[in-house]
Amino acid sequence: MAPIIFVLGGARSGKSGFAEERTRRFAAQENVYIATAECRDAEMESRIALHRARRGADWRTVEAPYRLAETLSAESRSDRAMLVDCLTLWLTNHLLADADLDAEGDHLAAALAAADGPVVLVSNEVGLSIVPENALARRFRDEAGRLNQKIAAIADEAWFIAAGLPLRLK
Repeated sequence: MAPIIFVLGGARSGKSGFAEERTRRFAAQENVYIATAECRDAEMESRIALHRARRGADWRTVEAPYRLAETLSAESRSDRAMLVDCLTLWLTNHLLADADLDAEGDHLAAALAAADGPVVLVSNEVGLSIVPENALARRFRDEAGRLNQKIAAIADEAWFIAAGLPLRLK
């Protein structure tokens, strides 16, 4: 079974940069960045541009805002390292599409278990703050927590990033 690395942290904590460096350590023939964001406005376009510039040209990007498990299965090879950034955007896409979130999470876990090459996954920790005032935000927070637990349970390594500092959890 190929290694699964889970990187968790808050907004602007340094988790994506850490995950990129962790992915490069596999020294694979190819690094594949699996992007889950949908560019819906100028601010998100700017965020995506910053991520691309930091990664550089040695990454191949595949967009998978919904079909993440299928993308992992299609892209998985023993000589290829994959980085998924990020699970909370993927979850948001499915939440807003009124998808079966448990089934999507199980499908993702199965694809990770079957991966031929290493996979690094990034997710936001959104449960460390106050309880949100609206039902959708509370549901998102709860579903993100459940998804993070599911992925952390199957990961070979789990890291928490705060203020740019990595803390190994597992």
